[in-house]
Amino acid sequence: MKPIINLSQDKEYHVWVKELKQRYLSARLKASIDANRTLLEYYWSLGRDIASKQYANTYGSGFYKNLSRDLRLEMPGEKGFSETNLKYMYYFYNLYSQLIENRPQRVDDFVDKNHPQGADDFKIEICSIPWDHQRRIIDKCKGDVHKALFFVRKVIQNSWGRNVLLNFLDTDLYEREGKAITNFGKTLPALQSDLAQQVTKDPYVFNFFSMTEAYNEKELEDALVANVTKFLIELGTGFAFMGRQYRLQVGEKEIFIDLLFYNTRIHAYCCIELKTGSFNASHLGQLGLYVTAVNHQLKTEQDNPTIGLLICKDKDNIEAQYSLEAYNLPLGISQYELTKLIPAEIKSTLPSIEEIESSLEQLSENEDEMK
Repeated sequence: MKPIINLSQDKEYHVWVKELKQRYLSARLKASIDANRTLLEYYWSLGRDIASKQYANTYGSGFYKNLSRDLRLEMPGEKGFSETNLKYMYYFYNLYSQLIENRPQRVDDFVDKNHPQGADDFKIEICSIPWDHQRRIIDKCKGDVHKALFFVRKVIQNSWGRNVLLNFLDTDLYEREGKAITNFGKTLPALQSDLAQQVTKDPYVFNFFSMTEAYNEKELEDALVANVTKFLIELGTGFAFMGRQYRLQVGEKEIFIDLLFYNTRIHAYCCIELKTGSFNASHLGQLGLYVTAVNHQLKTEQDNPTIGLLICKDKDNIEAQYSLEAYNLPLGISQYELTKLIPAEIKSTLPSIEEIESSLEQLSENEDEMK
């Protein structure tokens, strides 16, 4: 029996072993993605056959029950051929076929005109997300192929799991994204202006925490920072949290930015100012000071101009648009929604975290005494 060679001191060998591991994991991930795409392409073809053969129209709803039974008899042990799943295969084909069938060269309505996408490429794209994701999108988009494609691409770009996808389907992301009132078109170069507009929303939906009806700006800020991971998901791709009440020295005074972020997609700082009341034009002056200070003190030559975003409880859109025209700094205005408001009189009867902890400690002490 040959002795085992001791390679513990060979660094090049260990680097090679790590590389083999990464290559294996990459190959396994690629195989999983390829298998998923192949399965969805099969579902697409089955849905196409159902549509073209018109059996459902001929035999009624019982057709799916019979097809499910017959396929499972032909392929015992194989999953995916339930009556419900077969219907989704038809819905899947029916939803997207209008963008693919009879358009072999390009799908102009949904791609950059400088990078046309062929029908085959488009089919690969819609087959690149998990089937359960597709079913959820089909349910929520109700035949709106533009909206469905929007969410397919969001899943691909951001590697969304099912729960994140469901959250954004339930909060109308398609209708909200890029909808903030801004002056970016006037104050930023065209490419950055488009990207900056895309990272905005209106309204922002803060449905991941509960607030009392009589909350103030500090409480709102506290809640957002305490839930910063979920807040970053709501803000969107590319936002990195830099700090809360971010301090900068301006002349003889200190200023404190409510929330400071850096966005890696637009390569720029983003100052967010929170207001729990209605929009007031005077709010923009304060935000403009923050943006200017960040440009002078934090921005580097590699960064694009800082943008400012005012998020308030509500706004008059005409007033907001008029107010922005007075500024040459890139500023935007959005509003937010809270879905979990607790009446103040109920909240006052609920125990605080400190009270709960104190009760648990007392309970633990009592148990120790009884032992």
